[in-house]
Amino acid sequence: MSDRSTNLKMPFIMPSQAQKHVTHNEALLLLDAIVQLSVIDERNGPPGDPEPGDRFVIAAGATGPWNGRAAQIAIWQDGYWAYAKPGKGWRTWFETSGRLRVFDGSAWQDLPLPENADVTTLGISATADSTNRISVSSPASLFNHAGSSHQIKVNKAAATDTATLLFQSGWTGHAEMGLAGNTDFSIKVSNGSEWKTGLSIDGVGRVTKPNQPAARVYRSGASFTPAAGQQSGVSAFAVNQGGFTIGSAVAGGGNALVVPATGLYLLALTLSVAAASAAYGVTVSRNGSSGVLTISGSTGNATTLSSSAIAQLQQGDTLTFTHSGSATINAGATGTILSLAMI
Repeated sequence: MSDRSTNLKMPFIMPSQAQKHVTHNEALLLLDAIVQLSVIDERNGPPGDPEPGDRFVIAAGATGPWNGRAAQIAIWQDGYWAYAKPGKGWRTWFETSGRLRVFDGSAWQDLPLPENADVTTLGISATADSTNRISVSSPASLFNHAGSSHQIKVNKAAATDTATLLFQSGWTGHAEMGLAGNTDFSIKVSNGSEWKTGLSIDGVGRVTKPNQPAARVYRSGASFTPAAGQQSGVSAFAVNQGGFTIGSAVAGGGNALVVPATGLYLLALTLSVAAASAAYGVTVSRNGSSGVLTISGSTGNATTLSSSAIAQLQQGDTLTFTHSGSATINAGATGTILSLAMI
């Protein structure tokens, strides 16, 4: 018969044993140390000034009195270190890290998650709540395939609901992509208070850019005959997208067109001439001086001319017409038209 119990290795009181209380007290001390087991932490050397009852898991590569006792439990009692060798399945609470771990037969491991878990909230290095029921704080997240493919699915209850990815800075939304209030895929951006759609794709694959600057402008009225060297402007939109505005008045009539955003633009001018008594020219001028597009014509009767150009424009630039020669120009929605769009 062994003099120790099978699992906890506690000493038995043997027949005709002297000083039975010593063996009995040794067993009590061991029970006191390992029942409801809690250790301070895992380390590879004893602390300098342990308190009675302090317990530690001995780490691999331990030195000094703990050498060669990796994974065992060191217990400071009666002025010396006692040791308990854990069995497979022992559990202990690590006080410093605040984690419950289990001994797998060779090392202490975090408790494995169940294969099928049903929880209300889940926080991974973060605190989950009733709205953010899964919360993760991590430098990165990896979703790998199990087989050949991997899909992330975001479902919504109704077409007018939202199923999107929201990107924030300082907990303020600045970009969002997905199905926002309809079934069109859209990408939106925000300045922190107002949202604008940059790209939208409908159910048949048509792509639109609702806030891409584009305009078609003209001068109201029937016709006008500007003097050579004079500037004229526009007064009405046939198309306005992306924030073009009508600016200050121009000496030759109409107003300057104000560019809403910096970028590369395609400009197209259709010049409708009622009559010309001399050679003439019309230039689309930026900020009243730099020409970005010019159409020239000669003496003659009614005609329609057109030209296009690509130009780099800055936010706040103004566009007007600079005239040369002598010609009567048709105005109105079917007359002289300036069209431009950011490309």
